[in-house]
Amino acid sequence: MPQGTTLPSEMPSRFDEGAAPMEPPYNVDAERAVLGACMHKSDVIDVVRPIVGEDAFYRPAHETIWRALLAQHREDKPTDPIVLTELLQQQGDLERVGGRPYLHQLADVHYGTGGAEHHAEIIREKANLRRLLASAIHTVQRAQEPGADPEAIRSEVEAEMRAERERALASGQGRLNRFAVDGWSFVKETGADAEPLWGTRDKTVWAPGESLMIVGAPGVGKTTLAHQVIFARLGLSETVLEMPVAPSRRVLYLAMDRPKQIAKAMARRVFDTDEAILRERLVVWEGPLPATLDKEPDLLADLAAAHQADTIVIDSLKDAVSTMVDDSLAVAFHNARMRALRGGVEILELHHQRKATADAPRGQRPSLDQVYGSTWITAGAGSVLFVTGRAGDPAVTLHHLKTPTGEVGPLDVTHDHKRGTTTVDPTKDPAVLLRNAPGGMTARDLATVLIGGGDPERADVEKARRHLARLVDSGLATRADGVAGGAGGGQQTRYYASSRHLTAVG
Repeated sequence: MPQGTTLPSEMPSRFDEGAAPMEPPYNVDAERAVLGACMHKSDVIDVVRPIVGEDAFYRPAHETIWRALLAQHREDKPTDPIVLTELLQQQGDLERVGGRPYLHQLADVHYGTGGAEHHAEIIREKANLRRLLASAIHTVQRAQEPGADPEAIRSEVEAEMRAERERALASGQGRLNRFAVDGWSFVKETGADAEPLWGTRDKTVWAPGESLMIVGAPGVGKTTLAHQVIFARLGLSETVLEMPVAPSRRVLYLAMDRPKQIAKAMARRVFDTDEAILRERLVVWEGPLPATLDKEPDLLADLAAAHQADTIVIDSLKDAVSTMVDDSLAVAFHNARMRALRGGVEILELHHQRKATADAPRGQRPSLDQVYGSTWITAGAGSVLFVTGRAGDPAVTLHHLKTPTGEVGPLDVTHDHKRGTTTVDPTKDPAVLLRNAPGGMTARDLATVLIGGGDPERADVEKARRHLARLVDSGLATRADGVAGGAGGGQQTRYYASSRHLTAVG
């Protein structure tokens, strides 16, 4: 062994059989105090059980007595030493734990039930230390084996530490307090006032802490749009569809659905100057996951942690869940989604629409029930962007069906399949439309243009009115209030492009 790495003489190893074994951490007095308190008052079991957790008692006899106490309490039976003696005798464990005299001796150890919680904390702390010590000794022994593989040992240690951390959080008050915060912190510090990942505060396409789902039939450009957002997250551009995109530290792309085609689609936007960024900040998982997310709800968060990613792209949802139509599996997937989001990982999901609705007329507003699978899939998403159009058609329409803040669009957009870019059709930009209307526009006028003709519904008119109100607030439009109807009829409120706006674009 190299100089400076000599093990302490008391550390046991396979090469030093004569070394004295290290004394494991324990506190027998604390164990006796807890058991005695539970014998005096069975309600104490409910207080100390979540603190102690599993296999926390150092003395095997104490662990056996503790399990007998739990069994009695579950059946709402007394927990005094007389009853425990009968139970342990029936199980054949009485003599092994020290017999009737030891049970009564424990009952005489009375520190008061009020201190049982503190004694239970001591028991749990010692148990955690013993597990850490056992893991450390095992690591030393593995490292001393001939032909030991450092990478394999490192992986084992990381897995053991992860399991130990989860065990510690699942015991004691950690399980109950791990994700609890006070009301003020929840309101002010959980991202309610955070900048969007994509969009603006008034029109947010993707909000932090909430997943974005892009839905559409095959061939309408879901992947093309998603790749532009991903590359903007990597810092290779600043906007997508003329809306800002916040940068990410590292993106993990789960290319489960036809990874070769995904690579070809990405290649349209990749240049030699992008190599350093893509090598450092983009990780791509090719093909199926080790398990579906409904069966392993922690897998998504674990993948993000393993690859140090703060953004995950799921391409596509049908490959991540056993089936999309089962409500229970959809809820299980949502749990996986929420566990990753809770850990600070942002999620972008690509998904398909129902086949029966794939041929709806262009411009017709879709609805959430046209998204394939259980309604719980979309219910848990923060934002749903639906792409309508014909497969391979460069001109498609984006509908914002579920919004974190103000609705974006509908937007008529054009895909450049050669360059992998998407641009907004300026003829549907409310500011452009108003500028090109010398006589001004009413909210109904604008709504009629935005929906592509026909009679707009009330919701369409209200959306157009909000568009116009934002232009007024930004100084790009003025408003002439209408008058109420009467015998001679009324007049609708009309909006005009401001002189500042006309000058700026003239």
